[in-house]
Amino acid sequence: MARQAAHARARAAWHSGEQAPAQVMPFVLHHTPWWRHIYLDFKRYEATGDSWGTILLSQGFWASCVFRISHAAVTNLKPAFLRRPVKIVTTLAQKLVEVLTGICIPARCDIGEGLYIGHYGSIILPVHGRIGHNCSFAQSSTIGVAGTGEHRGAPTIGNRVFVGAHSVVVGKITIGDDAMICAGSIVTRSVPARGVVMGNPARVISYEGSFEHVLYPGMEEDEGRRASLALAAAHRKPAPGL
Repeated sequence: MARQAAHARARAAWHSGEQAPAQVMPFVLHHTPWWRHIYLDFKRYEATGDSWGTILLSQGFWASCVFRISHAAVTNLKPAFLRRPVKIVTTLAQKLVEVLTGICIPARCDIGEGLYIGHYGSIILPVHGRIGHNCSFAQSSTIGVAGTGEHRGAPTIGNRVFVGAHSVVVGKITIGDDAMICAGSIVTRSVPARGVVMGNPARVISYEGSFEHVLYPGMEEDEGRRASLALAAAHRKPAPGL
């Protein structure tokens, strides 16, 4: 009964246009050194139980390593006059990675700590996208630009978001913390924190979140995740009289 009531509230909130709770923690990307980013990305793979050999042969990890170095080179390299020639080198390196892996992560995309790309191929992220910490992307997922005029833009994706296989998330929208985009979903509207969406067009089916699908070191002590879990538990409680 409690689960059915939660599903009913999710459907009602989506169709009525009700805004979901704000993100638990402010969306802030840390100015972490590129080598630290690579280390934290590596730890995400390790948290899933992958061996060092498996991680080092993972095309997703190759792509994230080249992205981290490229992003640092084109945004933070000093002296600034070196950025143009270095950009040429990083562009060639990224094109090579795209050919080898089928994964496109533009150097100017803003991505937080702990990027996890668990599968090979057909993953496209936007040039001006913003993606939070400890997010996961499955194969054949696309995050892209859509819309016209002032409504044109790329998604802003919160922390600990899981994007399933063959999903498309486009437009100037916001995906809240701990949201889960189920496989094959087409998302063109903002998704609330902890929202689980599926379908074409995507619809919120629950507020169970991505907690069981996004693993990373220290997650049990992560205050943002713990607060979000508490809100998810509160949302599951049936309303009085149900």
